[in-house]
Amino acid sequence: MRPLLLSIVAVLLVVPGYAGIDPVARLAPGAEARLERYVPPGGWPARIGRLEPVGAMVLDSPATGFGGFSALALAGGRATLLSDSGNWLRLRIAGGRLVSGETGALGTGPGRGWTKEDRDSESLAVDPESGRAWVGFERANQIWRYDSSLQRGEAHRAPREMARWWENGGAESLARFPDGAFVAIAERWRGATRPALLFLGDPAERATRIARFSYRPPAGYDPSDAAVLPSGDLVVLNRRHHGWLRFSAKLVVVPRAAIRAGAIVAGHEIATLAAPIIDENCEGLAVSRENGATMLWLTTDNDQMAFRRTYLMKFRLR
Repeated sequence: MRPLLLSIVAVLLVVPGYAGIDPVARLAPGAEARLERYVPPGGWPARIGRLEPVGAMVLDSPATGFGGFSALALAGGRATLLSDSGNWLRLRIAGGRLVSGETGALGTGPGRGWTKEDRDSESLAVDPESGRAWVGFERANQIWRYDSSLQRGEAHRAPREMARWWENGGAESLARFPDGAFVAIAERWRGATRPALLFLGDPAERATRIARFSYRPPAGYDPSDAAVLPSGDLVVLNRRHHGWLRFSAKLVVVPRAAIRAGAIVAGHEIATLAAPIIDENCEGLAVSRENGATMLWLTTDNDQMAFRRTYLMKFRLR
């Protein structure tokens, strides 16, 4: 009986489901994605701060692992949404219709990839020329670089400057500047500011130099994503939980020149999103340039709760 007992123990230790750990739900390639136009109760206002609404969609799918999108990037005419479980959705939208969609999951990453703790991907930046992607992982406090297929991990780094970032409050924001520098901002920290890093090059390469600075979000808010405007300045998405699945969000712009070693930066507010327009958890932000206009795209994280919606929204920045 002893060999049998040892075999059972081995299974319990190796297979996460039997160990009482929920294995991560993989979003399979070719999963169906559905889009439905969204208009808030009472319709869209003409302006929300400096934002002019262009349109919004509700994203849905019957596939296991769909939703929970925590990061957003635009490149090559495609929107890439990345969930906090390592699942991704790539969309091409034209005229309010889904032209094409791809689904899948990161091919590798921190740990063995069985649990959400191993694949807690919270931030994303994509090189528009090569399609390479950089992903910030909470809990592991690591940054990984992937090839354009999001399957092959090319390099990764666990910066010592991120080692003490809170387990569930790590690199929620990651943005790439045109000169190849990157910014990463922690979601939560003690006090009114959040630790942030300026990478003077590829953040997945160990030789890249790092400068520390601090970001001060609007009072009561936590940074949930960031992107770079055509001006080179940083736009930061901040969200606030008001209790029982009610949220609001603020967008602020931080001048690029203010981001330097030792600085404490705080942006100027350009818009607030709240009920009844939207009261979901805004976690993904991306910027595009279309016909001379700057567009801001936002997506929401429904925490893979079927009764909550996943929104993809588009605004013109005035």
